Amino acid sequence: MLLLLAVTLPRLFWDAGPESAPTLKEAGIAQIAVPAARADAWKGAAGITIDVVDPQSAVKLVAPSVDYRANQGSASRSPWINSNGWRFVRQPQALFVYDVKGVQAPLAAAEAFSYGVNALIRSDAAGLKPLGEMLQFLRDVPADDMPPVADIGFQDDGSFASGEVMNLMTKANLLYRVVKAPDRNLKLNAKLGTNEYPLEKAKNPGFVAQLIRSNLTDDKRSLRVYGSLVVLARVTGTGDRLRVQLINFAGAERRVDGLRVRVLGKFAKAKLRAAGSPAEELLDYTVEPDATEFTLPELKSYAVIDLSR
Repeated sequence: MLLLLAVTLPRLFWDAGPESAPTLKEAGIAQIAVPAARADAWKGAAGITIDVVDPQSAVKLVAPSVDYRANQGSASRSPWINSNGWRFVRQPQALFVYDVKGVQAPLAAAEAFSYGVNALIRSDAAGLKPLGEMLQFLRDVPADDMPPVADIGFQDDGSFASGEVMNLMTKANLLYRVVKAPDRNLKLNAKLGTNEYPLEKAKNPGFVAQLIRSNLTDDKRSLRVYGSLVVLARVTGTGDRLRVQLINFAGAERRVDGLRVRVLGKFAKAKLRAAGSPAEELLDYTVEPDATEFTLPELKSYAVIDLSR
């Protein structure tokens, strides 16, 4: 099972010396990770807390972003989201590191935070201020004590093919967790190499991910997102509470307006927190006998919606 949402925030990995402390403070960054060679120099730097880490031992991540495939003319081509959710599900205990620039830095922080993983963010000067703003927002988000919501149990054999299927399930907002054996409490179980999901079909992981979705059926999905192909969700919850975290991988410069979300279960109350957005309330909030729907007025980069009965 994945770690519950973070006790510590993602940290900026910083190679520079303590002479850069004023720059960090101006950006609102008070905690950094440094290599061992810099540890002594940073000791005693007022207003800056340091952790000593070895980034060489960390799992390298892709920069959160969207490739719009402008060189492909087909109208059916969907944007390709560069995300790391499947890596977090596969190795929840690992140390991760991002190498990102500018506005990718806050997206990296939000993605790591949403999965509750231990992550370092190496960024450039342009990323410091937006990263500091995101970290401040994350500090104000109440800790999450709920487990991930899953519809699908996936038996990950550690292979490249399984990783690709998990990656595509993540991009399709299919909620899954890794299991060692079929879990009867879940709505669907899947494993490559079975009659239902033969290894030959796994040569096309997109086909397998679509087959898993079809076998689950959309009606049984605990979460559905309408109105954008670049927004991914992370869902945790218990019977009485649900947390939906939404990340716009296109970044704040390409905000998403009027995002519609549907979750299974009846939830009468909702609390919205959206980074960099004045939106405080959800629109068109509807509670049905078996589901709850609402519209997020705008999503710049990251939002947290806490639902309760």
